[in-house]
Amino acid sequence: MNILSLLVSALGQGMIYAPMALGVFIAFRVLNTPDLTIDGSFVAGMCACAVVTIAGHPYLALLCGLAVGALAGLVTGLLQTRLRINPILSGILTMTGLYTINFMALGGQSNLYLQRAAVNSAGVETQVASDTLYKAFRAFMVSLTGNRRFDNNLSILIVTGLIVAAVAAVLAVFFFTRTGMAIRATGDNEEMVRSSSIDADRSRIQGIMLSNALVGLSGALLCEQQRYADLNFGSGMLVVGLASVIIGQVFFGQRGITLGIISAVAGSLVYRIILQVAYRVDMPSYAVKLLSAVIVVVALSIPLLRKRFAERRAEREEAEP
Repeated sequence: MNILSLLVSALGQGMIYAPMALGVFIAFRVLNTPDLTIDGSFVAGMCACAVVTIAGHPYLALLCGLAVGALAGLVTGLLQTRLRINPILSGILTMTGLYTINFMALGGQSNLYLQRAAVNSAGVETQVASDTLYKAFRAFMVSLTGNRRFDNNLSILIVTGLIVAAVAAVLAVFFFTRTGMAIRATGDNEEMVRSSSIDADRSRIQGIMLSNALVGLSGALLCEQQRYADLNFGSGMLVVGLASVIIGQVFFGQRGITLGIISAVAGSLVYRIILQVAYRVDMPSYAVKLLSAVIVVVALSIPLLRKRFAERRAEREEAEP
């Protein structure tokens, strides 16, 4: 694989995980809530997408993944606001419950491939691949360009890039609406929001639902891209999302909601490029989670290192005659 193909593949994967990074950004940065539901809602989005795609509705499947993620967020939000359960414990409880629900959605098996039963010309029942969003777009590009070897990774990048751009634009507008401003205010100072006669509990629920809806959408996109759903795929997704958000903020800083949205998407892209480079040096697949943890630690350390470097530089300048 040449450098250009490697870059296109990495950017395509980064775009698929970008909605999840946006969801993590909303939960951890905007709402200032540690939400562990993400590992479960990501798989829930995959499972919902797989079931609906196999039924013959690949476009509706993305919306179903988004809706299931929002429902998971609703449960977590209600646990936090109505039962006053600790936010971390609320996420763990929802994630644990989702494991059983996801297992049932996959028909009692750990994975489900996007294929359906069909009868061939000989009258024999066989399994054929289900239609997906990416498959339909690639077929369209082949008919448009006449190039039967149109790059599949490029199709993924174009389609997902358009979806992520639309989502980011909607979020940038939403957070300047009354509801969006209430969610932001709840994350900044919940006590002040309550004293202003704003329903902080409702804002918190809405924020958690929006966060997990985006995570579910990301899971649905990945399901259609890799053509199967896996029950254990959500493990470590929170770390991946945090890595993307932190990397983005290292480059862009924390200067406003719109720039924060852009930085989360950019961080997802950079993170995937780092992983692709690691794969090129023959890093074993089981080391990916360790690399993710190291990336988060390094990214978190950069602001502190910058501060200390600036302080030492200022001390040296003061000491000079």
